[in-house]
Amino acid sequence: MTLSDHSKGVPAMNAAELLVRCLENEGVDRIFGIPGEENLDVVEALRRSSIELVLTRHEQSAAFMAATHGRLTGRPGVCISTLGPGALNLSTGAAYAHLGAMPMILITGQKPILSSRQARFQVVDVVAAMKPLTKMSRQIVSGSVIPTLVRDAFRVAMEERPGPVHLELPEDIAGEEVPELAMVPPHPIELPVAPVAALDRAAAMILAAERPLVMMGAVASRPRLASSLSDFVRRTQIPFFTTQTGKGSVAGGSNLYMGTAALSERDYVHEAIDRADLILAIGHDTVEKPPFIMGERGPKVIHVGYTPANVEQVFFPHAEVVGDVGPSLALLADRLEGKLKTASALAPLRQRILDRILDRATESRFPLTPQRIVHDVRQVIPEDGIVALDNGMYKIWFARNYRTHVANTLLLDNALATMGAGLPSAMMAALLHPERRVLAVCGDGGFMMNSQEMETAVRLKLNLVVLILEDGAYGMIRWKQAVDDFADWGLTFGNPDFVKYADAYGATGWRVETADGLAPTLEKAFGAGGVHLVTVPVDYSENTRVLVDELRNRDQAPPAQG
Repeated sequence: MTLSDHSKGVPAMNAAELLVRCLENEGVDRIFGIPGEENLDVVEALRRSSIELVLTRHEQSAAFMAATHGRLTGRPGVCISTLGPGALNLSTGAAYAHLGAMPMILITGQKPILSSRQARFQVVDVVAAMKPLTKMSRQIVSGSVIPTLVRDAFRVAMEERPGPVHLELPEDIAGEEVPELAMVPPHPIELPVAPVAALDRAAAMILAAERPLVMMGAVASRPRLASSLSDFVRRTQIPFFTTQTGKGSVAGGSNLYMGTAALSERDYVHEAIDRADLILAIGHDTVEKPPFIMGERGPKVIHVGYTPANVEQVFFPHAEVVGDVGPSLALLADRLEGKLKTASALAPLRQRILDRILDRATESRFPLTPQRIVHDVRQVIPEDGIVALDNGMYKIWFARNYRTHVANTLLLDNALATMGAGLPSAMMAALLHPERRVLAVCGDGGFMMNSQEMETAVRLKLNLVVLILEDGAYGMIRWKQAVDDFADWGLTFGNPDFVKYADAYGATGWRVETADGLAPTLEKAFGAGGVHLVTVPVDYSENTRVLVDELRNRDQAPPAQG
């Protein structure tokens, strides 16, 4: 159907209604955000659609929720804002999705472009501002292009490497009358598998290795890859470690997990990394903080990914297997299964590495140590329960110490690593998986950046527990300040009474006051249902004792045998 059909009596709609129908055509069921007066045609179209508008208390939170939807489902989450200040408030979430490879659609409003009755009031070039933060940023200049542009936006957002796409709909275009144009049907896009030559080359290198090791990177957490990665590890029996974002990508129970590289070097898992003569890096994305530092005398590295590797100073693979990762790994396993006599060479290191990481995990000190907090959280979260981390010092401890058995059950950001994302990410997880236990873990600094979303969580009647680790400081920077011998200055603050704060939002507040109180308190909160906020003081002296002094001493010890 074309625009000329309008003169023949075809019923018309406005462009905003057409946009919403196109979103329905893509399977969108929720949109997150704060509309403005430039979006009112879209709001009215949403009111009469099947799509739920989830009103948040800040645009940044809406973007974090939409990005987490993309991360957990593989389908773009959608967020909406007005022009200018509202649109710019989405920018941190756009960067979060862009660096984290999460498919997302951002829809913003704008003043009319065919007239300028308000001159340049609130007008910012949002399309230009979003270009470096997105895969595509476009202004809609005619209602007739909406079906094809929306289809292209979703395709671009989902294709490898996934990420955010921005569409700007000016107010006068939104109200423009258009005929009822046909939708563009979505269709699956099949990716090619890696070339035979690349598979043969990689197989030969692995078969020649004496101490092979597999690394699961950020791409390994794509929802569609869970079974493929577990099958590859089972068939080859090569031990593996993960990056922070790759945690949980292999199903538990393989007894081949060597640990997670929460630091770039010198940690206990690096005993295996440093001894490996070949690392098969599956899905490593160099936006992550490096899980190891490549050097001239280091192991051979094979990159396996949907796209070619980014060559960096710390990562320059010697061979690449590029293609649809799941099927490509199955073909690689065909070449290796039953032929790898040295597959388990590094396996004897496993128990010692894991034992050292879990040292002092039940220590009865108060305030609680990070190790004890991670241990107690693991006790109350089922295997399929979801823990969403904000960003702070505790992220390193959860990455090192928290054992995952199901993909995407420890949500952390090791790319943009922004504070403020933990609570909105957990809210999205609770919306998608109301049958699971969902816990947000936040420092007191990160929590207060988007704490207003407690009202949103209560309004949505979520079952959600928020754990606040309280130290009255921006703890990671304060620790770095001390390690670098700077004065302890400029990074401490006061906090509200978090129990009263939770009560003010209609949630339930709890305060842990004993070393053995955390796990029972979390259990009570989950058992009661609804939104709960649990605050516990944390003793971060372990940061220096373990992550500096202990690991420095390990570096000076004789090399491990086995």
